[in-house]
Amino acid sequence: MPARACLTERQKDLSLKLGGSIMDTSKAVNKTAVKIAEINDAFRRSMTGCTVTRGVLELTSLSNEIFMKVRDFDTFTIDNDPFDEHDFGSFEVCGHKLFWKIDYYDEALAGWCDPLSPECHRILTIMLADEY
Repeated sequence: MPARACLTERQKDLSLKLGGSIMDTSKAVNKTAVKIAEINDAFRRSMTGCTVTRGVLELTSLSNEIFMKVRDFDTFTIDNDPFDEHDFGSFEVCGHKLFWKIDYYDEALAGWCDPLSPECHRILTIMLADEY
């Protein structure tokens, strides 16, 4: 995981002169994000709670390939997964750019819910990029 914030050389020198130490944030692990990512990966691989947009419905001949790419997605980067929660991905199938996104809802599906809550209901949406 790349560092999210960097100290300048001057800041590092000043900190060390004042008796401080420099933490290598590139090795820091957000345990909450790791737990959320594990739950999201298992949910996505199960393909339950999945919905698609009208644009994706029109790609019936590509549906198996689309679902397999979502299920097997593992190309998480700082650009598509800045919080390391594995709740978003993008890919292409036959020239179509697609996104998938996991959202977290309360039991009534009326509002957001903490993704670590046992009451959390996940919805995975697959859409064409231009439908976002």
